[in-house]
Amino acid sequence: MSYSEPFFPGAKDPLRLVLVGLQGVGKSAAGNTILGGREEFESDVSSTSSSVTETCQKITRDINGRRVAVIDTPGLFDTSFTPEATVNRIKDCISLAAPGPHAFLVVVQIGSRFTQEDCQVVELFLKIFGEDAGRHALVLFTHGDKLRDKSIHEFLCHNEDLVRVYNKFKRRYHVFNNDVQDSTQVDQLLEKIDQMVSDNGGGYYTNKMLQMAEQAIEEEKQRILKENKEQNQRQREALRQEANYEGLERTHKILRSEGMGFMEEVKIN
Repeated sequence: MSYSEPFFPGAKDPLRLVLVGLQGVGKSAAGNTILGGREEFESDVSSTSSSVTETCQKITRDINGRRVAVIDTPGLFDTSFTPEATVNRIKDCISLAAPGPHAFLVVVQIGSRFTQEDCQVVELFLKIFGEDAGRHALVLFTHGDKLRDKSIHEFLCHNEDLVRVYNKFKRRYHVFNNDVQDSTQVDQLLEKIDQMVSDNGGGYYTNKMLQMAEQAIEEEKQRILKENKEQNQRQREALRQEANYEGLERTHKILRSEGMGFMEEVKIN
């Protein structure tokens, strides 16, 4: 697959980052942390029923002498919108990140366990943007203070689902504590993103990749529809044959009954 012209730190082209994740996990707060702790994105980590961010938002700032554009997206599985509407809103982020994001930050909140919904976030992200998006993404854990005496490595290794997620993103991750104003955690994140961009040959996720993902989704949808149609046809055929068989059985019973009646009449006569 071809990539764009190489991106290097310090270039005029800004580093373009897209935040993706559930509502209420600290996604917008993570964007504010990257932007130097400013309240650029409206954030409410206690809002778990609906997303504070309803449309994609883009903020560009100078971070340590370089231009960084951060795009915040609506929360996945937001009950305020239909799944299709949410997906379409998130796809809009590609136009804000034109000509394409250098990195997707898939935000996951650290807790006592990695939930099934967390797994679904990753699966939905890869379904929307395609498996190739995993090369341009890393997991950004928020609420790092909840680790307490446990290291992030222990948190990762003691959950099989999380390990699978970890591997889908080429074992790339970073931990944020949004309550701590520490520029070091942002510097380390940008270093990891720079390394990822370098590993990708200086490229970024392109609109062509999105189109390929959408084509794959459409092909999969058509395949499922075809399978369902064939299965329905087989079921109808089986029911028809069963009905025919039952009809024949009833006919045979009637004939046997009539035959026995006829024999009884013969015996009487």
